[in-house]
Amino acid sequence: MASQAPNNNALPLLYNALEPINQQQHGDKRLVAIDSAPHIASAHAIPVTVDEFSLLQRTYPIVFSVGENPVPLALMGLNEGVNTFLDEKGMLTEPVYLPAYLRRYPFLLAQLSEGSDELSLCVDPTSGVIGDGPDGDPIFDGAQPSEKVKAILEFCEQFEAAGQRTAAFMAELVKSGLLMDGEVAIQPDGSDQPFVYRGFQMIDEEKLREMRGDELRKMNQNGMLPLLFAHLFSLAQIRDIFGRQVAQGKGPIPQPQAQPQLADA
Repeated sequence: MASQAPNNNALPLLYNALEPINQQQHGDKRLVAIDSAPHIASAHAIPVTVDEFSLLQRTYPIVFSVGENPVPLALMGLNEGVNTFLDEKGMLTEPVYLPAYLRRYPFLLAQLSEGSDELSLCVDPTSGVIGDGPDGDPIFDGAQPSEKVKAILEFCEQFEAAGQRTAAFMAELVKSGLLMDGEVAIQPDGSDQPFVYRGFQMIDEEKLREMRGDELRKMNQNGMLPLLFAHLFSLAQIRDIFGRQVAQGKGPIPQPQAQPQLADA
């Protein structure tokens, strides 16, 4: 599956290190369940794929990161370090849809050598998912990956394909000029001034309404339009997330102009 470690200098969100899964290193090891991932509990903006928009919009606001290469993000909290859906161990507190990015952790497909198109299954060795004891599922069955590892590989391949569709969508979205700097003001009862959230991008509804018919027809035909509306509908969840923070005692510091810095993928 892989023979050398990928470059750990630029790791994705949540990953502390990466090592390729291979028989020499993992042939006699097992996969054990992770019962604690506290660093996940402090992630409030999770990268998501366009395949998930229809499910995400019911629970989370979907926004876009700032910068030259924006990515879609699901907000599980509005302030840095606050996640209103995970407990301190990083486990869901209620039965809601969990973004695939979190379900993929601690595995991912990585390019092991520069210039190669081949991707290999890797794992974050700091996650605790690799065990030496008798518990858990074997990583290898003889010289071949076990059925459990094959299932993980298939999920990661599906995620990678969804990521490519998401990159194509984002390229078209940036080209369309519909993205604008986002701003949401929330004024709780009893507060003299609103809390203002910035640091993200959103669709400019006015520009969307003013688009020519042929442009809208093209967006409808290539599947972009439903995704844009899913994003716009999801923004109504921002106030719900704020309310969850307050109810959980994780509300923002009582001063206006709260400006969370959303994470990049």
